[in-house]
Amino acid sequence: MQENQDDCKVCKDGKGLGFELSMAFQPIVDCEKRTVYGHEALVRGPDGEGAGWVFEKINNSNRYQFDQTCRVKAIEWASRLGMESRLSINFMPNAVYEPERCIRTTLRAAKDHDFPLDQLIFEVTESERVEDVPHLNNIITYYREHGFLTAIDDFGAGYAGLNFLAELQTDLVKLDMGLIRDIDSSLTRQAVVRSIVNFCRELSIRPVAEGIETQAELNVLKDMGIKLFQGYLIAKPAFQSLPEIDWEAIK
Repeated sequence: MQENQDDCKVCKDGKGLGFELSMAFQPIVDCEKRTVYGHEALVRGPDGEGAGWVFEKINNSNRYQFDQTCRVKAIEWASRLGMESRLSINFMPNAVYEPERCIRTTLRAAKDHDFPLDQLIFEVTESERVEDVPHLNNIITYYREHGFLTAIDDFGAGYAGLNFLAELQTDLVKLDMGLIRDIDSSLTRQAVVRSIVNFCRELSIRPVAEGIETQAELNVLKDMGIKLFQGYLIAKPAFQSLPEIDWEAIK
């Protein structure tokens, strides 16, 4: 398919959306190495309005353009803030029609803003119903072949299970906060998460525990062998900036 240069320009500046958007960032840390593994880009309104404000404006007619604009904004802000870690960008699987075409805007943005391609992670949320799993697998394969890391976000909160994970085999899987909350006092959640972690280990997939809010949650998950964490205990998302990490809270 011939790429439409005007369409790409619209995706780049986002004007065709009818509203502006920006980004907040939340770190993912490696507690074993005590380093920042990456930052997840979280969509916000132009004045810091929450993701809900943004998603109310998304429909089938602007879904693709929204997806592309988010990628550009995330890379633009990461470069502006001097981000040296990986940058994790969420993408909407039902908005990516052709990975070869859709990635061009991303590549152009990385080049324009001098952001290294090998620092990009693409997250697909498991909470959005995937209408065509083979197509998504094609997208994931294409991204990995081009050197990008891939992740499943919100795992355990959506429409699929371990079969979904086995079929896609991303580099990372982010455990939904619904599984993490109060896991220290829930033997059921501990059993579920332990089985997922063991499954990931067999497939050489790195688990990430997101939504960490207490030291007790962190300790239980560390004992299970998880090393990568994200959540309010570590740092809250920061609008158009990189937040300070409370390393003392995650000893």
